[in-house]
Parts: sequence; structure tokens; C-alpha cells
Amino acid sequence: MTASTGRLRMAEPVALAALAIDAAIGWPPALYARIGHPVGLFARLIGGCERRLNRAQWYASVRRAAGIATLVLLLGATGGLAWAIEQAVRAYLGKGAWPVFALLAAPGLAQRSLQDHVRPVARALLVGDIPAARRAVAMIVGRDTARLDEPGIVRAAIESLAESFCDGIAAPLFWLLVAGLPGLWVYKALNTADSLIGHREPRWRAFGWAAARTDDLANLVPARISGVVICLVAGRGWATMRRDARRHASPNAGWPEAAMAGALDLRLGGPIGYDGVMHLKPWIGAGQTAARAADIERGLIVYRRACLALWVIAGGVAWLL
Repeated sequence: MTASTGRLRMAEPVALAALAIDAAIGWPPALYARIGHPVGLFARLIGGCERRLNRAQWYASVRRAAGIATLVLLLGATGGLAWAIEQAVRAYLGKGAWPVFALLAAPGLAQRSLQDHVRPVARALLVGDIPAARRAVAMIVGRDTARLDEPGIVRAAIESLAESFCDGIAAPLFWLLVAGLPGLWVYKALNTADSLIGHREPRWRAFGWAAARTDDLANLVPARISGVVICLVAGRGWATMRRDARRHASPNAGWPEAAMAGALDLRLGGPIGYDGVMHLKPWIGAGQTAARAADIERGLIVYRRACLALWVIAGGVAWLL
């Protein structure tokens, strides 16, 4: 048995157990308050490099090279540390190492966290508290939320739910199955870099180029798996996904978003404000635009079923191998 096969065989029970741990307890608030979250370490490293190496007076080519160096440092340090921990635990515990690996992998998944952040948006809308709903949705989206009406709030929440199903669950799980703990945590570091610096605004365009392009590659397969899983559990959405997935500015985010739009018979996307500037983004889906709080609840039902489908996939792969 090759080393890669050994890692794959060990990763499958780890993946299923990690999903169960994340769904049961997530990342407890008390633990977050005491030590933060591992992603916060990535953010501090990226932020420190960005402040020192992303100088406005430098040529774009120099800033791009600095961004590449930052990404190499981030991914190298993350992958090296995860690999060293994996090897040490395996050497000490042997075949009994997989529960420890599951505990170490669970914080890289976001099933419980995503639901816990989206549900308050629906709850605020259901009691007519638009300001509270805006504050809640501002926690999960980067667009301007101060003037969003109820349909705009609902679309923002559902779009984030769909996209984060890929970024926060399906993609980390995919890389855990493919490359063990190093695969999962390298992906999380990369995705954090993309969310912080992988933007098209002048400040980050050159420095964050490598993070954005590498994240696109890392999500190429998981995004399409996410869309397929959403359509499968919803029993609909296939035509919308095939037609509209490529209308999204991202080469990947459109797949789960279009699948969710079709599953819920909604139109997502459309005009969106960022930093006071309105962007006329294309509509995704052919359903209604007058989304309501109940549509978030319907989206969460689809989301939970999609998460359960990932459990079945992880368990099925473990059983087959």
C-alpha cells in the first residue's frame, strides 16, 4: 500500500467523525473567547504580511511577487505544521489515531457555524425587525447592508448559505479526503487568504492575485460537487444550475448559488452595493425576486439535507475502501 493510499484510507473515517463532531458542538463560544479560532492565526499572518509588503508606491509586479511570497509562506507553514502533527499522532497512536485526527479536522468544517449565523437573519425578519436582520446578515456578507429591504436581506443570506456550503464544508471535506489534515488546513488557509486579499479593488488586485487564482483552482471540483449535491437533495434545480452557474463573476460560486436558486425557485444576485458603489450583477435563477424570511428557512432545510448527503458520501467512501 502506498503512502497516498494509506492517507486516503485513514482520512475517510476521520472525515465522517469530523462532520459529526462539528455538527454536534461546532467551535464552542467559550473556546473561541479563550483561544480564538485557528483561522484567526491565518488572518493575523496574512494581515501582517499585507501591511509590510503591499506598498501602494511599489510597482504592481513587485506587489504581485510579494503576494505570491506571502501565499507560499502561509501554505508552507500551515501544511508543514499539519503534516508534522499528523505524523507525530500516527507514530504515537498507530491505528488508534483517527479519533484524534477527527478532533483536529472538525474545526476546519463549518456546518453548525453557518447555520447558527444564517438562522438569526430569518428570526429577525419573522418578527419584523429589519434593523436586526441587517445586522445579522452583515455578519456573513461583504456587501452594503444598511439599506437592504427584506427581499435583499433574504437573497444575501441565501447566497451566503449556498456559497459557504462549498467554501466552509464541501471543499474542506474534499481536501481532507484527498490529502488528510494537511489538505484540509492548507485549503482553509488558502480560502482565508482569498477572503482577505483576493479582491479586485486597486489595493489588493496585484497583491491578492495569487490567493484568488489558487483558491479558484482549489474550489474547481468542490464547487461543482456542491451544486450537484444541492440539486440531488432538493430534487430540482438542475436546469437553473446548468444555465446560470457561469453567470456569476466567480468561476465556482455560481454552481452552488445557481443550484440553490433553482431548488428554492428564487432569483438571486442582481444589483449589489459594495462600499457605496452599486454593481449591476446578473440575476441567477428564473424564480421570484420577492424573497421572504420563510425562504431562508426553506434554504436551511436544503442545506441540512445537503450536509447529510456529505455524511453519506464520506461514510460510503470509508466503507468502500
